[in-house]
Amino acid sequence: MIDLTGRRAIVTGGAAGIGRATATLFAELGAQVVIADLDAEQGEHTAKEIGATFIRCDVASRADCEAVVAAAVELHGGVDVLFNNAGIIRRSTVCEITDADWDLVMAVNVRSVMVLSGLVIPLMAANGGGSIVNTGSGWGIKGGERAASYCASKGAVVNLTRAMAIDHGPQGIRVNCVCPGDTATGMLAEEARQLGASVDSFYSDAADRPLGRIGQPLDIARTVAFLASEAAAFVSGAVLAVDGAGTA
Repeated sequence: MIDLTGRRAIVTGGAAGIGRATATLFAELGAQVVIADLDAEQGEHTAKEIGATFIRCDVASRADCEAVVAAAVELHGGVDVLFNNAGIIRRSTVCEITDADWDLVMAVNVRSVMVLSGLVIPLMAANGGGSIVNTGSGWGIKGGERAASYCASKGAVVNLTRAMAIDHGPQGIRVNCVCPGDTATGMLAEEARQLGASVDSFYSDAADRPLGRIGQPLDIARTVAFLASEAAAFVSGAVLAVDGAGTA
């Protein structure tokens, strides 16, 4: 049922982690994939490995986002699927975080969703519709300690998803949000470093949820592929936790 043959997709943060797993799965399911990421070395490697195209992109830059969409149009003639996945985290309270870090988290995690969606929606509408999937977080559904900017940004992504689904449903565009729990990625290891914790113990603690394990990038990628496909043709405005019942 999940078939992306001929779909033209952009995956931000696609060089590693959840983005890489999703770009790989998209390609395996028949999509033409453009990977956007700051990490040129890993991005080029991933793109070569899966038969995709890599475009270096700082999603906090509107000009870079415009360049990625332009490349997708030039290469593939349009965009049918956008996976807004790029994200960063700064573990701190509102008393600790700097204005610069707050603004950066909001620019990468929220503004990029607005900018890229705004660029691709007219293309999708002209082609009869499309699918946008945004990466939220369990901490976009509930709060977490020493992660004020991240929680705020992911909460914004969750409700932005709902607003876009309402606005653009009449154009045949479905907009959904996947909310991962702790997943074995470089970002989770970076959180441990920011908190001065052992990565191994951090991963062990993250497995303390009803399903008894930490998430894997492919767990999330499979859900994104479903939401991007016609198997989810009547799913829009959904906020789906993929977290081993962590938020339950």
